[in-house]
Amino acid sequence: MIDFGSTFKISLRSLYINKMRSILTSLGIIIGVSAVIIMLSIGEGAKERINKDIASMGSNLLMVMSGSTTSSGVRMGSGTQPTLTIKDSEAMLKHCPSVLEVAPTVGQVQQLVYSNQNWSTTVNGITPGYMPIRMWEIESGRGISEDDLKNNTKVAVLGSTVTTNLFGDMDPINKTIRIGGMPFKVIGLLKSKGQNGMGQDQDDTVLIPITTAQKKLFGTDFPGMVKHISVQARDEESLESAQEEITELLRERHNLGKTKEDDFTIRNFTQMLETAKQASNTMAILLGSIASVSLLVGGIGIMNIMLVSVTERTKEIGIRMAIGATAMDIRVQFLVEALLLSLAGGVIGVVVGILGSKIVGLFSDMTVIISAAPILISFGFSGIVGILFGYYPAYKASLLNPIEALRYE
Repeated sequence: MIDFGSTFKISLRSLYINKMRSILTSLGIIIGVSAVIIMLSIGEGAKERINKDIASMGSNLLMVMSGSTTSSGVRMGSGTQPTLTIKDSEAMLKHCPSVLEVAPTVGQVQQLVYSNQNWSTTVNGITPGYMPIRMWEIESGRGISEDDLKNNTKVAVLGSTVTTNLFGDMDPINKTIRIGGMPFKVIGLLKSKGQNGMGQDQDDTVLIPITTAQKKLFGTDFPGMVKHISVQARDEESLESAQEEITELLRERHNLGKTKEDDFTIRNFTQMLETAKQASNTMAILLGSIASVSLLVGGIGIMNIMLVSVTERTKEIGIRMAIGATAMDIRVQFLVEALLLSLAGGVIGVVVGILGSKIVGLFSDMTVIISAAPILISFGFSGIVGILFGYYPAYKASLLNPIEALRYE
């Protein structure tokens, strides 16, 4: 029967005697484990960032945008030709069964002034349905109401970036700011969302009633026209049917014949972000796979060093066999040594990987999330590598002839 306690002590003593060689042998495992943890942490961070983007954009979201205008044969892109109206959004809510909520929006860059401070940003004219669709929450005060729309009230809700630049640490609620030279009362502050995946500051915004924007602030040659309409489907499964219903409805309302192109564009932002999420998952797997190659290289390094060790310790093996050690005892001893090297490298690699991930997150704009799964997987894999690549040297050592081993110089 194998004495594992004695075998473990012999293996530890052997590794201690050759400290530098043991450290260098474990180096490949250390690099491999730390690389896997860092790469997978970056991948997890990327997925988390996309999840936040999806949450900040709104769930089950479609964006209906005005058509494009053509100048001298050049198409100017979506939103350059006013083709959507508030009546269109009301019709969507009334006649499209798959639509849960709609929010028509008009927007324009305006100069904001408070006291001696000023700031330029996009001012969006909205309806009350805009905030729940786009997942905006009120930090303090209140949001835009139906009464504000009916009365064309000159009130504004500020994003945190605008608040900071105009008011600093002052509470802006009930203060009056000037938007495009027109006075507006601040009635609410939005909870911060931060940057989206494209680096755009979502908090750099001002919300006002859409009727006030159309009739008093922006002015328009096309009364009732809106830039785009945010549409929330009833659930994720209803997105495609909602898109089809909206397309059919708008073509009918805009009197588009069978041969005419759509004078609007519908974008499925939820699907776009989900596609980006899948791409991020694929990238995380790819990064982890590439980093795993380092573990395999480390395992090959262990096998090479152990083979050299077998040659160097031939006489030692012969003496052990001569005093009663079996081939299995020798095999287990070398396997334990390989496993100890791998696990020691794994432990150090985990520490280096965690520190490295924190450093990457500290000195870059990347979101890095350290979770237990990559740590356990990489550490467990390091032990498997030790066993797999340590088996052949152990097997070779166990096949030595005791008499020839004792004669070996």
